[in-house]
Amino acid sequence: MAKGRVIIEAERCKECSLCVNACPFGVLRISSSINSRGFHPAEAAHPEKCTGCRLCAIMCPDVVITVERAS
Repeated sequence: MAKGRVIIEAERCKECSLCVNACPFGVLRISSSINSRGFHPAEAAHPEKCTGCRLCAIMCPDVVITVERAS
């Protein structure tokens, strides 16, 4: 069971990939879908691997990622 849950505001994501590269567990990837701004947003490809470390949210320059930790 995942210890965290990644929430990404896909419409605000600009496909910089910093979050994907920061995640040590391979939770995130760049989506094949396109948002209204013309970018492929990040998405949680393997949400079950999330530990809630928040490295993805820390790296996001646009603050579009929230990580909720399981209690």
